[in-house]
Amino acid sequence: MNINYPRWTIIAVVCTCFSIAGASGQSIRLMRYDEDYSNLKDSDRNLYNTLKFLPLSKNKKVYLSFGGEIREEYGGKINEDWIKDQGFNYSFLQRYSLYADLNIGERLRFFAQVNSALENGSKYGPSPVDEDQLAVQNLFAEYRILKDSSNKLAIRVGRQEINYGSGRLISVREGTTVRQYFTGAKLMYATPRFSLDAFVLEADEVNFGVFDNRLSHQANLWGAYSNLNIQKGGNFDFYYLGIRRDNAEFEEGIAQEARHTLATRYWKSGGGFIYNIEAAYQFGKFGNGHINAWTMALEFGYTFEKTKFKPSFNLRNDYISGDQKAGDRKLQTFNPLYPKGGYFGFNPLIGPSNLIDLHPYLTLSLTDKLSVQADVVFNWRYSLNDGIYRPGGNFNTAGSLSGHRFIGTTYLLSADYKINNNLSLSCGGQYFRVGDFIKDIVPLWDNSKFFNAQVSYKF
Repeated sequence: MNINYPRWTIIAVVCTCFSIAGASGQSIRLMRYDEDYSNLKDSDRNLYNTLKFLPLSKNKKVYLSFGGEIREEYGGKINEDWIKDQGFNYSFLQRYSLYADLNIGERLRFFAQVNSALENGSKYGPSPVDEDQLAVQNLFAEYRILKDSSNKLAIRVGRQEINYGSGRLISVREGTTVRQYFTGAKLMYATPRFSLDAFVLEADEVNFGVFDNRLSHQANLWGAYSNLNIQKGGNFDFYYLGIRRDNAEFEEGIAQEARHTLATRYWKSGGGFIYNIEAAYQFGKFGNGHINAWTMALEFGYTFEKTKFKPSFNLRNDYISGDQKAGDRKLQTFNPLYPKGGYFGFNPLIGPSNLIDLHPYLTLSLTDKLSVQADVVFNWRYSLNDGIYRPGGNFNTAGSLSGHRFIGTTYLLSADYKINNNLSLSCGGQYFRVGDFIKDIVPLWDNSKFFNAQVSYKF
């Protein structure tokens, strides 16, 4: 079943949203369920305030909030798999979402969100992250066991999006048209300077159609994630993550994977300086063999806040382990779990497994609304006995056909324009210059190019 929304309907919705834009100072959050509109309880009853705070009881302790998103994107790719004369391929991507947040007093809430992701144009058809015609993205109940100024404790049960830290290992995957979600239970505790989430979740099987996604009926992701804020000292994250996959594929082979991740992260910004240091160690079982993998990520930067355009110079450097010998029943390939696809660029061709990268980038705030960023990413294989992986961590190409380490260089240029709190525009271009490894494994190789333009309206 294909869904084709009438253009006049979309325009009408956008126009309606524009007519009420600017009526609220609320910020739009990455996770829409984190937004709180209870402060609109005593505000004027204009259209926007009614949409965000619709009282259902006389004392206004029971109320509904509504919101959503319309996102349109056009992207073009040339020789996207580094194959000479592969030619031009384009996609028109659309995302539509609508949510309702029912609050019953200060203790209980129900949150529901549907999402439609559509792809048209690609000569290869949609990828799994491009199309899910209609799905229930969030559907959970939350009970707040404690809620005061110093302690908060809540439990959330049902389908839910999650996003932790820098998104290297657990991300909602905002860059793709299809966002990532899980089904299960999460316990959340927070004080002004400390938070701890514990969860057991399953990763649903995502299909292209209408309400056709299926539960996996097994725990695919479990663990705990904590954050400690030290005043003037920065932030520390400590976390444990466990995953299970029945048919995990690496150059080592295909087998059941039960993997455990222990990790920590230190991050700080302010006073011009930017720090982000993250390290993770993985162990477990892959078939009958053992897992022994790790990663180290470093990022340092400085923003000249008092200089014109507020230039920010930054450098990332990642070391991500790869397998040392295929077929020996030992696996050293790092698994990025459920990462955001755009960690190494807005259309990365290389995933965060068996990788060393050096990534300098520069950002400029040309105006209060317009910013630009220029990136260069140098990519090498960590192990010469392992191949390369896709942005989501899936196996791409074996490395046994080449003894070269250098994969290639990515050049990126992007711009973001925030018209107001609700409406934003972005565009970008990417050029991937192949290295000796790609030249070895692709007989008729060529450099890859990509460009896109996107408009997003959230309300």
